Amino acid sequence: MSRPFLLGLTGSIGMGKSTTAKMFAEEGVPVWDADATVHALYAPGGAAVAPIAAAFPGAVVEGAVDRARLREALHAEKAALSRLESIVHPLTTAAREAFIAAHAEADLILLDIPLLFETGADQLCDAVLVVSVPAPVQRARVLARGQMTEAQLDLILDRQLPDAAKRARAHHVIETHSLDETRAAVRALIKEIRSRHA
Repeated sequence: MSRPFLLGLTGSIGMGKSTTAKMFAEEGVPVWDADATVHALYAPGGAAVAPIAAAFPGAVVEGAVDRARLREALHAEKAALSRLESIVHPLTTAAREAFIAAHAEADLILLDIPLLFETGADQLCDAVLVVSVPAPVQRARVLARGQMTEAQLDLILDRQLPDAAKRARAHHVIETHSLDETRAAVRALIKEIRSRHA
């Protein structure tokens, strides 16, 4: 029995990654969502709540991780981020491995990981798909959501690997200009992977 082909999906903020992941799911591809996994770990009853409460006093409110308070704690000291990562990374790794094991009969699994290259998760993937649009389109999309300022966006972009570097390391790139074009590209890529690895 051959194992599923693992396709890593990444892309900077505003590039259409979530929309693209949803299209894979609509085509019947199991999708593991790193962000959703972390949200579940931080929610009441989540496996990260108790260790984060111990490591960051005051960061847990009413049984859930308060992201705003956790952010304040991370800004307060340099070593805090690696302390948080040492709690969260093993839990997300275990969740991802459990998801792959639960979908062992699938021929293709999509791993939706925002910081795919930054965390080295690309090493686990058989191929990497990067979604991309030109920088002015990206900026306009993010600011149109009305949830952050230009300065906040710049801070996020500074922490992410530049789009050009992601594209250079990708096996596949999909430009997400329109929903129809993106869906056609997703379908074509699924077909290509399935025919190659049948």
